[in-house]
Amino acid sequence: MDTDYDLVVIGGGAAGMAAAQYGARANLKTLLVEEMAAGGQALLIDALENYPGVMGPVSGYDLSETMRKQAEAFGSGFLTATVSSLVKEGKAFKLETSEGSLSAKTVVLATGAKHRHADVPGEEEFGGRGVSYCATCDGPFFKGKRMLVVGGGDAACDESAYLAKLSDKIVVVHRKDRFRAQRALAERTLHHPNIEVRFNTVVERIAGTKKVESVVLKKEGRSYEESFDAVFVFVGSIPQTALAADARKDEAGYIVTDEGMATSVPGLFAAGDVRASSFRQLITAASDGAIAAHSASRYIDELKGEAYA
Repeated sequence: MDTDYDLVVIGGGAAGMAAAQYGARANLKTLLVEEMAAGGQALLIDALENYPGVMGPVSGYDLSETMRKQAEAFGSGFLTATVSSLVKEGKAFKLETSEGSLSAKTVVLATGAKHRHADVPGEEEFGGRGVSYCATCDGPFFKGKRMLVVGGGDAACDESAYLAKLSDKIVVVHRKDRFRAQRALAERTLHHPNIEVRFNTVVERIAGTKKVESVVLKKEGRSYEESFDAVFVFVGSIPQTALAADARKDEAGYIVTDEGMATSVPGLFAAGDVRASSFRQLITAASDGAIAAHSASRYIDELKGEAYA
């Protein structure tokens, strides 16, 4: 296996695959490292309908496969491995992976973010037994059942719409008095005949014996218990920034970059959900990746003294 690269991309979501494609297209020796399947959170999307130039709905899996094949066609390598450390040594980076050591002149960190938990009693206990963070993964197990969706952002609205195809007993609770999701998604959720929306409502406890059986909810100071067969939690994300310990981050823990996706560490770029941004979508992740690869190419030219003035 080759171990020396111009560009190593860590993370195989939309941002990572776009970075790999644009890096390879710029004639950089490029490798994308992903510990699971290429696609990231896009693999969980049942029906994508707002990606420009792609007439939907298309599954997240199909779009991800197309992006992977494009990156490969331009010459990017792919490695299934876990990156355990990333250290800058001189002008290059050394990466330790489960498949051996790598070195790179530049790195694009596209490690994304993981689902945040609601942190209520019963959530961990019933994980995989009625508590889920992926509607397309687990929703079919509860077809026709009563399901509770917790959250008020794009993910909560998107996933509740998918669950509403499986059951007419979907309840969405959000702790505030309105959704924070995009207006079109929010309106669709509010007017869906199979979805009941309850604002100013929080989950206090998830209960059951061997599986989820009920949820204690609280609204305006009053607590009440209601029967549910499943609870789907979509209350935000936690950026996966462990590999970028030295890079500057914002108060929420996201990596701060400039408009070229450069971090505070020269040669290290960040793209997608791991980066501080006011708007996170598949299209913005792909854009971040393309910009990061372009910036990485310019950075390498500068190292060589070949930058175009």
